[in-house]
Amino acid sequence: QVQLVESGGGLVQAGGSLRLSCVASGTISSKNAMGWYRRAPGKQRERVAIITDDNKKNYEEGMKGRFIISRDNSKNTVYLQMNNLKSEDTAVYYCIFLSDVDARAGTWGKDYWGQGTQVTVSE
Repeated sequence: QVQLVESGGGLVQAGGSLRLSCVASGTISSKNAMGWYRRAPGKQRERVAIITDDNKKNYEEGMKGRFIISRDNSKNTVYLQMNNLKSEDTAVYYCIFLSDVDARAGTWGKDYWGQGTQVTVSE
């Protein structure tokens, strides 16, 4: 089992920045990936970015540039730096942990989700 605790959400004006953090605890497999999804009001959940344990990053189209994902393996923590925020970035942001990742096959063991953190961008 893996537990995830997110922090860093809040209210920010358009053009501002926020940094989300997510700490994983429990049984952390060596081959893993962590990342972020979001769900905006009235929309389906969408992927924002994923980063593997060996620092390979994958961004959803349109996210790269303003959003930067990073991780600190010594702290089992993933970060999402969000810059130049827009009102359409308003959403609940969820942290995800993928265990036993086989990057070549594109498969993983289990996925774990955080409780979500609200990001609200005002005009």
